[in-house]
Amino acid sequence: MFNETPAFESWNVTGKAEQNLFTDNKAPFVKDNSGTVNINYGSSGKASLAGNPFVPPQPREEDKGGLIGRETELTRLHELLQTKKNVCVVSGMGGVGKTELVREYVKSDDCQAHFSGGVFYVDVRSRENIAADIVAVTQYHFQAQIADGLSDTQKITQCWQAWKTQTEAVLLILDDVSGLAKNFKQYLPLSDLGTLRLLITSRDTPDQRIAEELPLKVLLPESAVELLASIIGEERVARETPAAERLCEELGYLPLALELVGYYLEDEDYQSLSLAAMGDKLKEKVKHPALSPEEVPMAIAATRGIQAAFDLSWDELTPEAKYLACVLGSFAEAAIYWGFVRGIYAKLQGESFSEDNLKDKWLKSLRKLHLVLTVETDIYDLHPLIRDYLGEQFKKHPQYSEIKQAYCDLFVRVADAVEQSTTLAVFNLIEPHLKKMIDWCEGNEDVQFAFSLNGLAFLYYSQGKYDEAEPLYLRSLSIYENQLGENHPDFANSLNNLAALYHSQGKYDETEPLYLRSLSIREKQLGENHPDVATSLNNLASLYNFQGKYDEAEPLYLRSLSIWEKQLAENHPNFAAALNNLAELYRTQGKYNEAEPLYLRSLSIREKQLGENHPDVATSLNNLALLYYSQGKYKDAEPLYWRSLSIYENQLAENHPDIATSLNNLALLYNAQGKDEEAEPLYRRSLSIKEKQLGENHPDVATSLNNLALFYNAQGNYADAKNLSQRALTIYQNALGDHHPDTQDSLLATKMFNVQVLLNCDSDTLFTILKAIAQQANLPYPDTEKNLMLLERIATNPQLLQSLREALHS
Repeated sequence: MFNETPAFESWNVTGKAEQNLFTDNKAPFVKDNSGTVNINYGSSGKASLAGNPFVPPQPREEDKGGLIGRETELTRLHELLQTKKNVCVVSGMGGVGKTELVREYVKSDDCQAHFSGGVFYVDVRSRENIAADIVAVTQYHFQAQIADGLSDTQKITQCWQAWKTQTEAVLLILDDVSGLAKNFKQYLPLSDLGTLRLLITSRDTPDQRIAEELPLKVLLPESAVELLASIIGEERVARETPAAERLCEELGYLPLALELVGYYLEDEDYQSLSLAAMGDKLKEKVKHPALSPEEVPMAIAATRGIQAAFDLSWDELTPEAKYLACVLGSFAEAAIYWGFVRGIYAKLQGESFSEDNLKDKWLKSLRKLHLVLTVETDIYDLHPLIRDYLGEQFKKHPQYSEIKQAYCDLFVRVADAVEQSTTLAVFNLIEPHLKKMIDWCEGNEDVQFAFSLNGLAFLYYSQGKYDEAEPLYLRSLSIYENQLGENHPDFANSLNNLAALYHSQGKYDETEPLYLRSLSIREKQLGENHPDVATSLNNLASLYNFQGKYDEAEPLYLRSLSIWEKQLAENHPNFAAALNNLAELYRTQGKYNEAEPLYLRSLSIREKQLGENHPDVATSLNNLALLYYSQGKYKDAEPLYWRSLSIYENQLAENHPDIATSLNNLALLYNAQGKDEEAEPLYRRSLSIKEKQLGENHPDVATSLNNLALFYNAQGNYADAKNLSQRALTIYQNALGDHHPDTQDSLLATKMFNVQVLLNCDSDTLFTILKAIAQQANLPYPDTEKNLMLLERIATNPQLLQSLREALHS
């Protein structure tokens, strides 16, 4: 594999020559007129492969761990080594498999064919100065000596000059270089080295103006499981596949961690240990013996455990970067929004806080060492094992208590800022960290803690996670009652929030008394004309409107409207909202002539007070369009829908749920006009946005699924309609319960679509069949409960099905 330097190459060295470090043989010297020493090599000067201390170590076989799932990276590495840059750096966090990748590359056909002049490997881990290693490998390769009295920089310059004389391609590997920026500046070549390529592995990120970079990430999940199976056996993994997948996830798909745990499990003392039990043992994570090679009772190439690998990176950090790392270590196991980090620093440092260096210097140093991962702009994440390591450093930090308090104070404020229109992306950035704060404060019974509980509950409520929200609302309510008394306005607010939750769940019998009690407290404590009283009146009216109790809803809406008008003036946005709600009541009742002027007035106020491109203006436009749609005024409705959609798209995030609502309504309009080709992509885009932003099990997703199901059913695509409707029903049942009106409507639709599939008939034909059967049985029609019974009877009675099929197709 090693084709060494051809005969009669020369290396110019100034100064006195010293004895070669690797051989007692002396190179023949010839002095020229300038006094420079030319070191001439005959054929006898070529280095022998026998006893070569720079031969790359062989990688392990795949059935003993080794390199798995890195085919793409190997190909990319070969490509990078053929660019114009002489240096390529394989970078990544400790334990990600940088060394293993390079060793695997060395034995590849691509490497052996391209680097015909040889491959040299130097392990420089833990070296503060790599100059001696570069000198040593150069002297060995060229069988020559270098003069005394030169500085390290001068020696290295002479080394690179020597390597430039190569005519065949040579690869020099420096494995595990620390302090990459410092070494680049002092020792590594910045200019052309001819046919020499320098391959470096490092935890640092290189300057890409100088070097090519191959950033190595953790394994894909399937490759991680394959690596584990290569050590403990495929049969063992097959017996516990879900546990194996969870174990790999727990280890963050980090190759070193997977190998250490794999060999730990392979030991005869642990071969009966289940993978699930191993996962439970790893609660200690980086501290667990299974993640230290000294404790792994099997032969393994790793000389460092996970903690030791991370310690090397930690030791390179400045005190300021370590402090930032500890702040990041205080967060929960989820992506971290940079604004939260800024907030903690502002709380800790007060008026003296300055963001100078925080992101551009200290965060950058963490990222360069691959201790922090960039998800997107201002959103960062930590590898699970790095997170555990930083969490331990955080607990040991002298300012642990201060950082923890600042964290808690921050998320109290975050809880106060939660909005009902929260997207799934924002939810994921807040929920885990707010939940961790609440866990830290467990047992606390003060009002501020109740406030945080209420905020987390509202966050769950915004995502349709009603089961998670309820116990938090109840506990918050209990604390308010115990600390403030049952007539305090904050207690009334908590009652209102719990009532809104029950309203969304369809628990109307439990909703009404809570709204009434909240209203009563507010009237007594705040006065009958307080804006919060108007809010209670509005919410109670919305409940009655939803229940079809229009006569009870209208006076409440009117009274709420009157309070807003007196307290906030008739041009206030809240007054506009009240107008909108009353208009909705009239539209629902079919009182279109009364609804329209209210919608128009609400729209006018919002345009004047908020601007023509405000999202609330888009809401008013959408509702006005819905009114025209209900009247069959499709030409009037369409431009309003489009204007509403345009505002939402310009003012809100690309995939905001309000955009999905607008798309859905526009699809309904086109559907009603028979424009199926235009309607379907809008239905699908609306559904896609809701799934991404709200989660696949949100009730609003079920609504979109139902609409798409009705669309397909009308086209005669009964099977797809049935599948979508069944999925919607499952969501409604899980989120709202079996007795919610939406669940009942979805159940009826699902059973209808099922029978349509069985009979291959349209909905009008099915309604005729149901009506006829009801008349024969002397049952009321239409009646939801009876229809459900009849549909079940048809679906489960083979004889009846057969007779109906024959009647339909005769």
